[in-house]
Amino acid sequence: MSNIIEELQWRGLLYDATEGLKELASQEKLTVYIGFDPTGDSLHVGSLVPIMSLARLQRFGHTAIAMAGGGTGMIGDPSGKLHERQLLSKEQVDANVEAIKGQLARFLDFDDQMSPAKLLNNADWLMSITMMEFLRDIGKHFTVNFMIAKESVKSRIEREDGISYTEFSYMLLQGYDFLHLFDQHGCTVQAGGSDQWGNITTGMELVRRMRGKKAHGLVFPLIMKSDGTKFGKTEAGTIWLDPKKTSPYRFYQFWLNTDDRDVIQYLKFFTWLNQQEIAALEAAVNAQPEQREAQKALANAMTCIVHDETALAKAQAASRVLFGGEIAGMSAADIGDIFTDVPSNEIAKKQIEEGILLIDMLAETELVKSKGEARRAIQGNGIAINNVKCADIEKKISLEDSVDGQFIVLRKGKKNYHLVKII
Repeated sequence: MSNIIEELQWRGLLYDATEGLKELASQEKLTVYIGFDPTGDSLHVGSLVPIMSLARLQRFGHTAIAMAGGGTGMIGDPSGKLHERQLLSKEQVDANVEAIKGQLARFLDFDDQMSPAKLLNNADWLMSITMMEFLRDIGKHFTVNFMIAKESVKSRIEREDGISYTEFSYMLLQGYDFLHLFDQHGCTVQAGGSDQWGNITTGMELVRRMRGKKAHGLVFPLIMKSDGTKFGKTEAGTIWLDPKKTSPYRFYQFWLNTDDRDVIQYLKFFTWLNQQEIAALEAAVNAQPEQREAQKALANAMTCIVHDETALAKAQAASRVLFGGEIAGMSAADIGDIFTDVPSNEIAKKQIEEGILLIDMLAETELVKSKGEARRAIQGNGIAINNVKCADIEKKISLEDSVDGQFIVLRKGKKNYHLVKII
């Protein structure tokens, strides 16, 4: 692809753009910014569409600006929200900004000699402007009629609890961001999710009115799963980019469990794979969906991009554990993560130290109905301790059999697991 707009189009990432942007992108180097809302101390997988799109822009030779909303984060964007956000303290926002800066740095090249990316914080200019300056210099350019026509405002006004003046003013602050970046960094394009179109056009209008210049907007589609549920959400909650909030194993499993109907689209949205590579994976899905080759490619690529190759290797090893793979070398944290959803029971550490017959331990689980069944299962080589088969009916479980003195993993057959937690 010779043009970033064409690249976004074939990937299904171009929801809308201002007239003339495609031609402009093929004629000159653009400076494009995307804002990231620091409402939490980690970005999530829903943030990957704008992050990866910004990284793609840089790879096509354009200047990418990732802007952390340290200033606007004090207000809260009403776009797509049914109710008022809970306001965060300045200390919370500052801490969140620092956290997401590190995550953004994994995707963008700040040392590129031809086109280095930039990482900015709008608190640096928004926190210093006075209310009088803002109302006089910025607010006078917009009528209330213009502002209430925006979908993010209109949808809230129609609700019983309405919208506060604080959130009502958000679009003006974002518009001022665009003006500041236009003046200070030559930024002529703002990009974001399709729910940001109203805020983006406000900034374009401000640049036109105050500088007499044309600025552009580019928006990506909001991602929904084919079953109608929200992308990035699971029964366990949001999938975060921070490995402390979502472990690499859980992150890997999230992508591995992608529906066949979604996986090709996700490969286009989120990975660096090209058209030919994705076409080959699409053919594999159609021919042998049970092999899940596309899901494996997606999980491998995303875990490596967001974390690293070491985290990917550990996630793959952890996944193999569920199919009888080796547990040796796994930490207690790994075991707790892998077996979160399997049946479990607790046992006192003192009992383990004294030694417990495997038959007795099995009888306390749902793996067998009685000691007699436990005995037969052991004799039939159907029981594994930490994925190592045991055929000794006199086997006593001790602390040495545990993982870090915290867990013992019992398995009957190939897939029936039980986790014993030592307390």
